[in-house]
Amino acid sequence: MIEERAKKIKLLILDVDGVLTDSRIIYNNFGDEIKCFNVYDGFGMTLLHRAGIKSVIITAKKTKIVKRRAKDMHVAKVYSGYKKLKIYENVIKKFKVKDEEVCFIGDDLIDLSVLKRVGLSVAPPEAIEEVKNSCYYVTKKSGGKGAVREVIEIILRSQDLWHNVTSAYQK
Repeated sequence: MIEERAKKIKLLILDVDGVLTDSRIIYNNFGDEIKCFNVYDGFGMTLLHRAGIKSVIITAKKTKIVKRRAKDMHVAKVYSGYKKLKIYENVIKKFKVKDEEVCFIGDDLIDLSVLKRVGLSVAPPEAIEEVKNSCYYVTKKSGGKGAVREVIEIILRSQDLWHNVTSAYQK
C-alpha cells in the first residue's frame, strides 16, 4: 500500500519538466524560456514545508525560473545536471536520509536510476512507459496540473500531518 511507503518519507525530490510543469518549454520573442507552474502544487509544497518535510529539486537544466519557483515553494536546494544518480547520492548524504525515506517524482529516462533507488517512486500519467513501469505509484493528476500536490497529500495524510498543516484554513 502506498500509505505504508509514504509514512517513512522525510525528503521529497522533484524533477521539473513533466512533473512541476506539463513538459512544454515555451520561448518568447526574445528567446527567454517560459515555464508554467501549478498553484496547487506550489501550495502543497508550502504545506509540506510547514509539516517539516524537506524538498529538493534535481533538474537536468539550469534555469533562473526554476530557482525562483523553488524559492517560492520553500525548496531546500536546487541541483542541476544530467547525472541525477550522482546528485541523488550527494543529496541523501547531505540530508542524512536513507533511500526508503525518499520520495522522487520523475517522468523520463534520465530519472530512472533515482526512481529505482528511492522508497517511494512516483510518475505522472504522461511519463514514458519505462518510467511508469518502474514506479510504485502513477498519479491521477498530470504533471504540471496537480501531480505533486496529490503526492504531498498522500504523504501528509499517511503521516497524520494533514490536519495540523491545514487546520487554520478549515475554520
